[in-house]
Amino acid sequence: MRDLAIRLENRPGALAEMGEALGSAGVSVEGGGAFVCAGEGVAHFLFEDGDAARHALEARGIIVLGDREVLVQKLNQDQPGQLGKISRLMAEAGVNIEVIYSDHQNQLILVVDDFEKGRAVSEMWKKSVGDSLRHPSP
Repeated sequence: MRDLAIRLENRPGALAEMGEALGSAGVSVEGGGAFVCAGEGVAHFLFEDGDAARHALEARGIIVLGDREVLVQKLNQDQPGQLGKISRLMAEAGVNIEVIYSDHQNQLILVVDDFEKGRAVSEMWKKSVGDSLRHPSP
């Protein structure tokens, strides 16, 4: 899975144009979000095929600012504090979470500054969450 950072004009219709460009190319958005900060529109969206998404967007003159691999996590939604716990583990490993959102399967998507370190934390987390789901605390 790939996260594309996309520059969107801060005007009505910019997001529609992005969605139409992707739809016309047969590219599905798997998760993400768009924001306006300091008058600039920036979106981060998740794609199964980042190359196809980039091509479709750039063909319509939409600027792709970045294309990065992501970490995908499943949090135990029944336990409050999961976001804090995984974020703390990343921080303790020296990994900065730069972008975070959910995909359409309610999984946590993390874009981090050090993918290899982040992957190590992510794998450890997956094992501990899997263990806790198989052996819940009384």
